[in-house]
Amino acid sequence: MTFWKPHALATPHADQLSLKIGDRVESITDIYDVPVGTSGKVILANGFNWLRYRVLFDNGVEVGDLDHRTIRASGRTARRLAKQAARRQ
Repeated sequence: MTFWKPHALATPHADQLSLKIGDRVESITDIYDVPVGTSGKVILANGFNWLRYRVLFDNGVEVGDLDHRTIRASGRTARRLAKQAARRQ
C-alpha cells in the first residue's frame, strides 16, 4: 500500500482536524459500510482549504474525503491534538 506525504502548504482551519498519516481515528457517523465508532488509520492527508483524509478502517473498508464531520481523533492522536490546542491558548 502506498502512503502519500501531505503537501507542505496544507494547514487546517479552526474547526478542521490536523491529522497526519498513521494517526488513529474513529467514525462519528455511519459511512457506507462503516458503523459509528469503528476505528481506523489515516492513509492519506489531502487538501489546502478543506483538509480531508482517506482512512482504512479496522473492518477493511477504505473511505476517502472524510473530515471533522465524519471522523474524530482517538487514542494518542486525540491526546496530541489536545496538547496542541492547550499550547495555542
